[in-house]
Amino acid sequence: MADDLATSAIPGVSDQDGDPFRLFDLWFAEAQDSEPNDPNAMALATATPDGIPSVRMVLLKEHAPEEGFTFYTNAQSRKGTEIRANGHAALLFHWKSLRRQIRIEGPLQEVSAERADAYFHSRGRDSQIGSAASDQSRPLPTRATYLARIEELAARFPEGDVPRPDHWTGFTLRPDRMEFWLDRPNRLHDRRLFTRRPGETGWADTLLYP
Repeated sequence: MADDLATSAIPGVSDQDGDPFRLFDLWFAEAQDSEPNDPNAMALATATPDGIPSVRMVLLKEHAPEEGFTFYTNAQSRKGTEIRANGHAALLFHWKSLRRQIRIEGPLQEVSAERADAYFHSRGRDSQIGSAASDQSRPLPTRATYLARIEELAARFPEGDVPRPDHWTGFTLRPDRMEFWLDRPNRLHDRRLFTRRPGETGWADTLLYP
């Protein structure tokens, strides 16, 4: 059985490049070719200052080596208030078509107002209006209330971009840990953990038992 796994047509995580960002780019590119919907979807886990967790799906919008992984949200939502109170989070990409997942953990930093403006205004007009009209995560009396706010904003700004609300922003997670997981037969999965060296450049990495 060990020989069969060693000669598998799928390269093991241990056979890949030692740079976790390059490995992420490789897997992400393959996911963009194979996943039927939202290959940039990722689970975002946040927590209150006293450690009560919550998790939801968001979309990765930007990523860059060493900088990290960026998403955008309403900072007055539950996740936004938790991020500002406890600036650490975790991400999980799960690409079912590839039978792979990546876990990423680290601190978050808010993007600049200029960068938030640029991304907000790159979105479609309807998405701008929908975001500006939403008090995300807060109680909504009726759906008609929300739709009326959308109509009011559309009438107020009949052409061009909608102003970005101050509380609509982005956050970048700069990873301290990145773990790559590859499905193998008989649950003999292939796992590799990269850990940023404190105070140094580069990464330490090790395989993990499945």
